[in-house]
Amino acid sequence: MKFDPATLKYDAAGLIPCVAQDAASGEVLMVAWMTAASVAATLDTGKVTYWSRSRGVFWVKGESSGHHQRLVELRIDCDRDCLLALVEQEGPACHTNRRSCFYTAIRDGEEVEIIQPVHGGQS
Repeated sequence: MKFDPATLKYDAAGLIPCVAQDAASGEVLMVAWMTAASVAATLDTGKVTYWSRSRGVFWVKGESSGHHQRLVELRIDCDRDCLLALVEQEGPACHTNRRSCFYTAIRDGEEVEIIQPVHGGQS
């Protein structure tokens, strides 16, 4: 059966959350939003393409930073309202130049930074 992005369940704004996970290590890298068009572009090109809610535009991960995500596999959750992108990540995934956007842990009631930035710039 051929996949049609229109069969996914999008929110009222036409968006669906996508979790990006390193295909080799299993590390969760980031969460971003997609539209039907960005899902289609991701599948067509193999370059993970998201929708920027703040800028109102499509963005190919790494187009400005060089920290690209190459799609290995796209998975759909059981309710069809969330995606999991298994990726090969080149460089940091987070715009803070950390490997993962999940760099703060809560330990003993305190926030602890557990991943340091690689270097300056934006991802």
